[in-house]
Amino acid sequence: MSSSHQRGATDRARTRRSELIALGRELFADTSYDALSVDDIAHQAGIAKGLIYYYFKSKRGYYLAVIEDSVAELVSRAAGERELPRAERVHRTIDGCLCYAQHHQAAFRTIVTGGVGFDTQVQSIRDAVREELIATIAEGAYGRREIPLLARLALLGWLSSAEQITLDWLAGQRPDREAVCALLVRLLRATLHTIAEFEPACPEPPPAPDPAAVPVPVTAPV
Repeated sequence: MSSSHQRGATDRARTRRSELIALGRELFADTSYDALSVDDIAHQAGIAKGLIYYYFKSKRGYYLAVIEDSVAELVSRAAGERELPRAERVHRTIDGCLCYAQHHQAAFRTIVTGGVGFDTQVQSIRDAVREELIATIAEGAYGRREIPLLARLALLGWLSSAEQITLDWLAGQRPDREAVCALLVRLLRATLHTIAEFEPACPEPPPAPDPAAVPVPVTAPV
């Protein structure tokens, strides 16, 4: 086989693998891991089930590939635009995560909920993305990724709250993304203020100018 034919076959395989992962985001977000068989996945994809084993070795390998791909995209979006001022990067990081959740709802739910019961490997992937997001927020706020344990715990608490707020926002009647972003930024600002009280090594960063910010509504939508 010529090198051009080999490249063509590799490109087709890569495309097919990406298509299967995109399908997996939808399937595992709406159906539990145990409730989906390889036959079910192959039927939904319109392929022979042997291709699942060819690309991913097993159903579990397929599921982990779906989780890892979703995580990689979210982290990449959150960590972008490093040339911006630090405080503005924090705002952009939050808005980027909300934008991702809004346009990739199934993938976001897969990342946050896992789509299965407790699983140490899946939990490890979810913990890794949380650590990366906390490090990204810390870098934007303090100019460094390594922070004291108490500051990390405070940011972890904020992130857990932000995840749940985002899930509820996706599930219910939605205010504008800008309003939710403004809310999360304000909650983060309160968290950073509290961190500064407990950790002198983590002074509260100056606020970023944000002329486009939308005030949080006084009353929740009915």
